[in-house]
Amino acid sequence: MEFNHIYQDLISGKEKLTLVGLGYVGMPIAVEFAKHVKVIGFDINEKRINEYANGIDATNEVGDAIKNTTVEFTADPTRLKESKFIIVAVPTPINDDTTPDLRPVEGASRIVGQNLTAGSIVVFESTVYPGVTEDICVPIIEKESGLKCGVDWKIGYSPERINPGDHVHTLTGICKIVSGMDEESAREIKKVYDIVIKAGTFPVSDIKTAEAVKVVENSQRDINIAFMNEIAMICDRMHIDTDEVLAGMNTKWNALGFKPGLVGGHCIGIDPYYLTNAAEKLGYHSQIILNGRKVNDSMGAFVADAAIKQMIEAGLAPKKARVVILGITFKENCPDTRNSKVVDIINRLKEYEINPVVTDDWADVEIAKHEYGVDVIPFKDIPKADCVIVAVGHNEYRSMSMMQLKDLFKAEVLDEEKVLIDVKSLYRMDELKASGMRFWRL
Repeated sequence: MEFNHIYQDLISGKEKLTLVGLGYVGMPIAVEFAKHVKVIGFDINEKRINEYANGIDATNEVGDAIKNTTVEFTADPTRLKESKFIIVAVPTPINDDTTPDLRPVEGASRIVGQNLTAGSIVVFESTVYPGVTEDICVPIIEKESGLKCGVDWKIGYSPERINPGDHVHTLTGICKIVSGMDEESAREIKKVYDIVIKAGTFPVSDIKTAEAVKVVENSQRDINIAFMNEIAMICDRMHIDTDEVLAGMNTKWNALGFKPGLVGGHCIGIDPYYLTNAAEKLGYHSQIILNGRKVNDSMGAFVADAAIKQMIEAGLAPKKARVVILGITFKENCPDTRNSKVVDIINRLKEYEINPVVTDDWADVEIAKHEYGVDVIPFKDIPKADCVIVAVGHNEYRSMSMMQLKDLFKAEVLDEEKVLIDVKSLYRMDELKASGMRFWRL
């Protein structure tokens, strides 16, 4: 069976392309491809499908484009039978013990298998460790479909590189890694992605290599941020401003420009565990990657402890103090709360019997409550505080003046007793000092 006609059939409108999984990754891909070919967008979340069909993009990744897209949104898996090119972009989280949770990708594989037609190419974009696509997904699809991989259908892998909330480095402007099980599938997959990827595609020799690219690139970032976080903890003990140290360091041509921070989200805080878990199965125990994870996973508690210390030094009784946290999403200007490390700050404060007030007008209130048990209230409704922790760098928080920040505190609290924790170093040092407030920043 030949597969070298799929690209041409898509371009001519003879065949359709299907996206399985319409979250922060799948939605932008579906909308972009729909500008050029016929696209079916499938997701098991009927609520999400109904929102998309009504022009509502809860991910905020495509904005108003959702209202005019030609994507055929559906929660009916049998619609996959209409397609010969299927892209799977479902989440790959971790379990509580940091082992990979492959249930979403296994479930997607079953759905694809149950609705696969002969002559199709299936491409996975979900982040996995090397071997998952061929050793776990392929057998499931073969069992459910009764079709033989390499004979009746073919498999490929192209790791997603979308950065949620980033409207500069978007899908079309990021080079795309592509791979296939053989030369024919790799060539056809590259041609299909080249339809939308203006930055170009980068073919690698096999699927396992492509899988490794994704987990390695995010592990590298995780390790670099861990180093910055360790530097921040050292500078804190030395009473040196980390931000000023890094600003000086970055004047050198070969500085990498990383900053300390809370490392959450669906990629950097998770992908390294996929790599180290696979390595451990082969008898290798990570010396660097897991230590980087240990440092980064400790930062929420470190920030909370710093807030407690600052409150005590300000003469406040932490248990009686009102703490307000600005932001709960895992990054700025994005509604994504997956693996948010702000939750670690909240949980640490609760160990001190402090129940902070949390606000974030970007976040999905229902998800925050369901996933973390956190009640997120509108910014306009937050009570006056003794301590304010600015945990996320949303533009709304970044643009606040010192007077606006002071207005968040109780009127009867003296400036020197107002405790401001600036996790992202959003505010200028000279303005913080001139404000008279007690401040701390990572």
